[in-house]
Amino acid sequence: MRAWLEAWLQRRWYGGVRPGVVLRGLEHLYRRLAARRRAREPSPVTLPVPVVVVGNFTAGGTGKTPLCIALAEHLRRRGFRPGIVSRGYGRRDAGPVRVTDATPPSACGDEPRLMFERTGLPVQVDADRVAAARALVADGCNLVLADDGLQHRALGRDIEIEVVDARRRYGNGHLLPAGPLREAPRPTTFRVVSGATQAHPGEWPMGALLGDALALAGGARRPLAQFAGQRVGAVAAIGDPARFFAALAAAGLELEARAFPDHHAFVAADFAGLPAPVLMTEKDAVKCRGLGLADAWAVPMHADLPIEFFHALDGKLEALGHVIA
Repeated sequence: MRAWLEAWLQRRWYGGVRPGVVLRGLEHLYRRLAARRRAREPSPVTLPVPVVVVGNFTAGGTGKTPLCIALAEHLRRRGFRPGIVSRGYGRRDAGPVRVTDATPPSACGDEPRLMFERTGLPVQVDADRVAAARALVADGCNLVLADDGLQHRALGRDIEIEVVDARRRYGNGHLLPAGPLREAPRPTTFRVVSGATQAHPGEWPMGALLGDALALAGGARRPLAQFAGQRVGAVAAIGDPARFFAALAAAGLELEARAFPDHHAFVAADFAGLPAPVLMTEKDAVKCRGLGLADAWAVPMHADLPIEFFHALDGKLEALGHVIA
């Protein structure tokens, strides 16, 4: 049912089918409720450390997680001690969780688990982002990176980074549920365009680089070129599975691809009938390691951004007085 509804909405959001009167009526209600909620919001809480927020104005994935990982790694190289806060979409509970090696994705969310594995940095998951950020600062972090936080204004921020999909952009321009917009787009410090080879003035393009495949069982590493010449299975439960499949095909792989809704909770039956080996994103792999898949591989996707973007980010932090020697 969820997959059918998502496909039905996608045709209206991005496929040229006009949203009907019911969706437009619900959009009007959503706009009024959102305005009422914003009017009741308290003043943002200012922290004693810089806060960098990454997010998007549309529902669904746009590449925020790879960008957060790239930002965290860059900021650490610059001498900061970053910590990451996230709501942890799809987890069982809403309370605070500090992600560790023993934390299952069901308890923290697939994206926080992936960010912890890739960076090794403190990742605090909490529906209360202010509490999460304060916990990181108390533990010695001197910069907070907030994942998917544009709409959560209670946490004050120094820098906002919007991520927008190059192909889909803002769709039909309507608010939920008539369109994909959580809120009307507004200016942010940076706009990163995921999947773009070049961007419009004032935007930064972000591509995706695929790394070597890593076996879910045993951790063996294989270059993607070694999968060429055979038909392989591929699964993806991310915001735009087609982008992952296209990247694999561009690497010379012949695919039998199977897409699932974003944040899908995989079971072994999802892989029935797929040829082996099966390739998947790292975000999906964190949920599939216990399924007993004999020949399954995670393919890392690394954000590819111009070096000038990171120079501009450094410049903003320095202009705010945040300089690490």
